[in-house]
Amino acid sequence: MSQLSSQTNRLGTGGRIDRSRPLRFSFNGQTLEGFAGDTLASALLANGVDVVGRSFKYSRPRGIVAAGAEEPNAIVQLGATEAGQVPNVRATQQALYGGLVAASTNGWPNVDRDLLGVIGSVGGKFMPPGFYYKTFMAPASLWPKYEKYIRKAAGLGRTPKEKDPDIYDHINRHCDVLVIGAGPAGLAAALAAGRSGARVIVCDEQDEMGGSLLDARELVDGRPASAWVASVLAELATLPEVLVLPRTTANGYHDHNFVTLHERRTEHLADLAPSLNGRRQVRARMHRVRAGEVILATGTHERPLVFANNDVPGSMVAGAVSTYIRRYAVVPGRRLVLSTANDHAYRAALDWADAGREVVAIVDAREHPEGDLVNEARARNLRIIPGSAVIEANGKKRVTGAQVARIDIGGFKVAGRVETLSCDTIASSGGYSPVVHLAAHTGARPEWRDELLGFVPGKVPGMTPVGGVHGKGAISDALADGAAAGVAAAQRTGFKAEAPALPKVAKVREGKAAALYQVPHVKPAMRAPKQFVDPQNDVTAAGIELATREGFESIEHVKRYTGMGFGTDQGKLGNINGMAIAARCLKQTIPQTGTTVFRPNYTPITFGAIAGRHCREFFDPRRFTALHAWHEANGAKFEEVGQWMRPWYFPRGNETMHEAVQRECRAVREGVGILDASTLGKIEIQGKDAREFLNRIYTNAWTKLDVGKCRYGLMCKDDGMVMDDGVTACIGDNHFHMTTTTGGAAAVLDWMELWHQTEWPELEVYFNSVTDHWAAMAINGPNARKLLAELTDDIDLARDNFKFMDMREGTVAGVPARVYRISFTGELSYEINVQANHALHVWKALFEKGEKYGLTPYGTETMHVLRAEKGFIIVGQETDGSMTPEDLGMQWCVGYKKPFSWIGRRALTRPDTKREDRKQLVGLKPLDPQLVLDEGAQIVLEKEIRIPMPMVGHVTSSYYSPNLGHSFALAVVKGGAKRMGQTVYLPMADGRVHAAEVVSPVFYDSEGARQNV
Repeated sequence: MSQLSSQTNRLGTGGRIDRSRPLRFSFNGQTLEGFAGDTLASALLANGVDVVGRSFKYSRPRGIVAAGAEEPNAIVQLGATEAGQVPNVRATQQALYGGLVAASTNGWPNVDRDLLGVIGSVGGKFMPPGFYYKTFMAPASLWPKYEKYIRKAAGLGRTPKEKDPDIYDHINRHCDVLVIGAGPAGLAAALAAGRSGARVIVCDEQDEMGGSLLDARELVDGRPASAWVASVLAELATLPEVLVLPRTTANGYHDHNFVTLHERRTEHLADLAPSLNGRRQVRARMHRVRAGEVILATGTHERPLVFANNDVPGSMVAGAVSTYIRRYAVVPGRRLVLSTANDHAYRAALDWADAGREVVAIVDAREHPEGDLVNEARARNLRIIPGSAVIEANGKKRVTGAQVARIDIGGFKVAGRVETLSCDTIASSGGYSPVVHLAAHTGARPEWRDELLGFVPGKVPGMTPVGGVHGKGAISDALADGAAAGVAAAQRTGFKAEAPALPKVAKVREGKAAALYQVPHVKPAMRAPKQFVDPQNDVTAAGIELATREGFESIEHVKRYTGMGFGTDQGKLGNINGMAIAARCLKQTIPQTGTTVFRPNYTPITFGAIAGRHCREFFDPRRFTALHAWHEANGAKFEEVGQWMRPWYFPRGNETMHEAVQRECRAVREGVGILDASTLGKIEIQGKDAREFLNRIYTNAWTKLDVGKCRYGLMCKDDGMVMDDGVTACIGDNHFHMTTTTGGAAAVLDWMELWHQTEWPELEVYFNSVTDHWAAMAINGPNARKLLAELTDDIDLARDNFKFMDMREGTVAGVPARVYRISFTGELSYEINVQANHALHVWKALFEKGEKYGLTPYGTETMHVLRAEKGFIIVGQETDGSMTPEDLGMQWCVGYKKPFSWIGRRALTRPDTKREDRKQLVGLKPLDPQLVLDEGAQIVLEKEIRIPMPMVGHVTSSYYSPNLGHSFALAVVKGGAKRMGQTVYLPMADGRVHAAEVVSPVFYDSEGARQNV
């Protein structure tokens, strides 16, 4: 690294930096120095760094343009370690800290001497908008190679090669009033609402709150504006219901005032989050906020003027020049030319002069500029050139001069001779664009205001724009607008609020701004040096003009063809200019042309912040039943089912899986076995319309189901295809307990809520997930009744008093329980449900009493064998989203005569669902009784293999049954119901062909006698 360089552009006094805390940092391998309170951008400018990157397409040298989120060029790679690498960070939004390591994201071999810049300089004329669509079409096989080099040239940052050690989290919040932006309007709104006692959240993307007041020239109540900011923040800190969030960006605004806030908690301290009291702190937090009212105080972004070579380092927006001087005590040059179309930009020239630097000229596009700031400039003998503009910048890696000429705005032409002014900095201002992005996230279209020369937010229920985004740019107007909105928002959310006394601010008189978006050149736009509209994406005025010539008339099409407003920029700096240029070329107004759609995120956020704690072991969390520890202690092997870790089988000694499953199957059929069924989804359904809702959501009827009875049900999607199944019990007249498949619980609950909230809101019915509340233990086998009788004395287990598909409440092993006589094995079966905390006690009691009966635990693999022997389906195994109840042979479970249509009923009347050649559920009996067919194996009707040949179905489940003495399978076969007794064939990849007979899917106890004993 080179020796420490001096801060050549730093003023000796002033600014909001802490000069007592110097900080060393590195940029592109060079060690530099800044101060606490700097951003990386202000520190780079202080050290005289001109070139911070290379442009997207042409690899042109680029310098810092702005001071906030709208910065297009200073996009850097951060990280002193591999694990701490963060790509594409805006230097204007990165607080400086000691040891910060940053680098440009492009430039080879380095950013100052980039070989691709030669290609861009020589070949730029051959790279108009859409050139890659036309150039890299063939041969298609080479596209991966093209893509590799195009991406490398584009200068995107790189992701870390090591795991991110940092912690991120999410937090859900509710508030009465959310204030987005903490400038004058936002702070006034927060103060007014906060004093009412309302729950208020105020957030701002900057490290310091205050917005434009932090570098304002105006006095507030006779004091610097920053003093008023400090007093307001001090009061807000004392209000218990107010939450102040600096370094927090509202990155997404969604329906019903749901706003996501990205808080950068430690990114201003180090590249990896530091530890506090031995624990690593959270790097970033995502706040998910539901707000009663939203006050949008996002301010404005200054638009640069579009002129030739306006991307040369040293060309900046005027407001940024003032910000760097007044807030950071950095003057980014020696000799300034200001080109403006409004009064407000005169601040830059006045601040420049106050810093002791030379103002070469103020070039004003208006013929007769008038206003307080203009008069102050005249009084200080600053040269003002009216009716003119900078039409071209001189220089390559730094501005060396400005070409100035009189212009005819209406006629879009140069109207006088060209004068070259020697300078090293050009500040420009074409006006101020309200930051409408967040409001646009909701789908509200921005509305054009001629007097503002900009768009303001469209109407969003529950949202109030204030301050600059509302067209109230003067500090006094912004304060009044914000305070009024804060009072109104608090009142609308039920609080008594009074307008606060507003501070006194002298209003600065300003003349009318000129509507100047593109500065004319002596040459046509297509032949003049490049005039950049969107510097981040290398979109030029000529490119937009070409797009309109090629027939792109919709501004959305122009955007996609040219790239304007793409990526992280989202049109912050150049959209209005681009739309105005397109409008002029199309000979229409800007309102007629419209604006593009802005989408979340407002500024980039890391994947870590998006994921929060939902990563590593929490990305797809494993769920465990209350009996998991017992299963582990007793040697269970597990499989994942819908996030749950379910016992797969319980091997004894050196048993293989096959041997263990055979033993477990025989134990259930001959004695008694027990299954942990706790993972089944469980949903409580209550309300006076619960029965009616079940009638509509299930295919079968529920009106006459008595209390204490259970019923199996099928649930279909609206296309008539089976989506889930399960048993639902009637607990009370208006109370039902539904079970779902293990993996389908969440989807079923969402499905029911969707239909209730959107289609049948008139039904009085409520749903609650109770999957984790209940533990379920299913005892199956001929000795099940004997075993249960030893543990309950208040449930009559007699066959005629507790029938199949009945439910009883009582106690088991002294614990309150619901006992369902339902069976997924076809055996005498009782499913015992107890509160999950008591599960292990009941389970152990069952084994204690069950020892004499040979009670055997079994897992999911045995469960599959037993249910398949009975022809019972598993949704997702026998179904694949294309099976109707009729396809499964379950017409008995469909209530065709129900008075109200149920979901999927109409779909089952379609000709397609009535075809006789649809795939239907059948059983397969392999001709080789020892052969277990492969699940998923395709079924054909001919033994001789020819390619291609029609496939008529596939195997869904396949097992060997010790109870049957042979292998068997379930399958879906076209027209299967009429193929009973036929032989079908299953060709394998190795050339073998298996044969099987089509039989009934019920292989065991087809009469159902064993479950009715």
